[in-house]
Amino acid sequence: MKQLICILISIAVAADVLAADPGSNEPPEVTVNDQADHRKSSLSRSETINALPEVTVIGHYDNAIGTSDAASQGVIRGKLLQDIPLLRPGEVLETVPGMVVTQHSGDGKANQYFLRGYNLDHGSDFATNVDGVPTNMPTNAHGQGYSDVNFLIPELVERIDYRKGPYFADNSDFSSAGSADIKYRNSLDHNFADMTVGAYGYRRVLMAGSTVLAPQGRDSQNTSSLNKTGPTLLGAVELMSNNGPWAVNEDMHKTNALLRLSGGGATNGWSLNAIHYDAKWNSTDQVPLDLIASGQLGRYSALDPTDGGNSSRDIASGEWRSSDSAGYTKLSTFIEHYHLQLWSNFTFFELRPATGDQFEQAEDRNIVGGQAVRGWNHGLLEHDSFTELGLQLRHDNINVSLQNTQARIPFAAVSNNRVGETLTGLYLQNTTYWASWIRILVGFREDAVSMDMTSYVQSQNSGTAGGSRPSPKFSAIFGPWQRTELFFNAGKGFHSNDARGVIDRVDPTTGVPATGVPALVGSTGKEIGARTEMIEGIQSSVAFWSLDSDSEIVYAADSAIGSTTPNGASKRTGVEWNNRWNANRWLLIDADLAWTHARYAIMNDNGAAGDLIPNAVSKVALLRAAIRDAGPWMVGVETRYIGQYTLAQDGSLTAPSVIVTNVRVQREISSRMAVSLDALNLFNRQYYDIAYQQDYRVSPTSPVVPSGITVHPGEPRQLRVTLELRL
Repeated sequence: MKQLICILISIAVAADVLAADPGSNEPPEVTVNDQADHRKSSLSRSETINALPEVTVIGHYDNAIGTSDAASQGVIRGKLLQDIPLLRPGEVLETVPGMVVTQHSGDGKANQYFLRGYNLDHGSDFATNVDGVPTNMPTNAHGQGYSDVNFLIPELVERIDYRKGPYFADNSDFSSAGSADIKYRNSLDHNFADMTVGAYGYRRVLMAGSTVLAPQGRDSQNTSSLNKTGPTLLGAVELMSNNGPWAVNEDMHKTNALLRLSGGGATNGWSLNAIHYDAKWNSTDQVPLDLIASGQLGRYSALDPTDGGNSSRDIASGEWRSSDSAGYTKLSTFIEHYHLQLWSNFTFFELRPATGDQFEQAEDRNIVGGQAVRGWNHGLLEHDSFTELGLQLRHDNINVSLQNTQARIPFAAVSNNRVGETLTGLYLQNTTYWASWIRILVGFREDAVSMDMTSYVQSQNSGTAGGSRPSPKFSAIFGPWQRTELFFNAGKGFHSNDARGVIDRVDPTTGVPATGVPALVGSTGKEIGARTEMIEGIQSSVAFWSLDSDSEIVYAADSAIGSTTPNGASKRTGVEWNNRWNANRWLLIDADLAWTHARYAIMNDNGAAGDLIPNAVSKVALLRAAIRDAGPWMVGVETRYIGQYTLAQDGSLTAPSVIVTNVRVQREISSRMAVSLDALNLFNRQYYDIAYQQDYRVSPTSPVVPSGITVHPGEPRQLRVTLELRL
């Protein structure tokens, strides 16, 4: 590995000496928020409203005054993902202020997410969309709302529109804590091939390029790098393999491909997308902390070396949008086939000493969905106003099963179901400018879900169910005064429950009668905040928020099946403080702090003492610096702090805090070549990606350990070197 790094650095130095072109620095980009685009193109009755000043953005975030409806809302520029190293693709979402992204299993599995005091498991209350296609999976084989973003290609991301809280009428299922809409680029500044090598057998090749099929001049509405009319074709292929630091090689192999055809600009245009993704891996799941501490088990060892999984998805999607002075229309649709197969063992030999407790969770699903949105400009009591009406539809046809296995060989079917699930949402939202210093948003959405299930193992669990839920929304934005805005937001949201938990009449593992849960579970959120640019070059925001949930969905790590289970109602309050400092053209600094107080609404709920919510992270802090445009060099440094959190409802067990630092150093060799070095976990801190309280038995003859602690260690320091060739 060291020799390979030396060879790549030698090549870079030699190319630097021989290069005829010393390189060039690209001008700062301008990114535009879709919603702001629609407002600017639709509102023509008032020059004050219509002519919001364009801002040249040189930072990582596009959160200028007048661009958002909440202090905790914003836009992340794709440039940020080029300035920081990423251990995994899912860490793209860690750019959302206050978000923590970890892993408790193999890297092909969906990440573990934490935000606003929620252990979001694999996505239960955070909605993620990629170019209009939702990634969250209801009634998933492993966990409700399962959001696998391992198919993301960070280099292609143009921006991420993020929101916190249930204040936005166009947000649907799983968005109570927040949401992220990830937008891919229509074109690239240059075609390129990236080749990366790293520790523990990490290898990655990414080839991407774009071309205008029929250039006919320039399009003033298209702010992408090509800026030409005529369809633009973008394609990318990614191949990756990795063993990781684990005693049992992860043997991760991933194939990823994207094809995108687009035309027009941000407000008047269209796009067609095709994605293929396939991955397989071995996993080292969480293991008992006592065994690591005593030296009986290596830090990166597994108790069941046959755990692992495979996953694939094929997506076809399209979007069409049109805008003029009267309003805008947006239509989108998608169709997807998704496959998941997981072998896991969290209790080892507690349940079945003779065979071990491994189980297989598998699903194949076909999804079809889309939305139609119409917005129009009008007057309301002689004030400028616009209204948006949207219809959203999604249908999942799922074959989902659970089997007991030994070394991935099934020997008993626990459940096998065919599930049809349809979610329909209709929303209406109005924004009115009542004065030059105040605008009001009033929204309402109605969601209805219909579920039907055929159980092939327990016929009594076949049946139908449904539910509906109204969700009112309200926001008020005041200012700006002295380049400062004030915000008040309130609203109701929801998440859907697993159809099996809603319909089941008997527990498939025990045969005892089961109590059904509601199809849709509500939440209520409120927030007051401020954003200011009073100090030149510094953009700061603060948000004080509360979020109450009617029930929790948590990961049941000590269960017989490793699924999700509902818990009692909860209450959370917190504060977020985010800062962006463009110190000068070459130094960018981001600093974020989030604090949360999370409690169950009822003391001693869920059959346990206390009111603390296990795995609710209370403190998250981030400090990031990027040195750019400093000649041919770029340096990005990021340090993240994750505070300790309780593992038990009574607070008797806690997980320690974490501080991890990552660094990227990049050298522009010429206009056509660059080399970068990523140092992940630079100071080689020993930490845990996740910790759980759970029961387990480590061998067929050992005693059961009640309320023990299992952990999944964070990965040690590792270096990755990337050679980029611009074609």
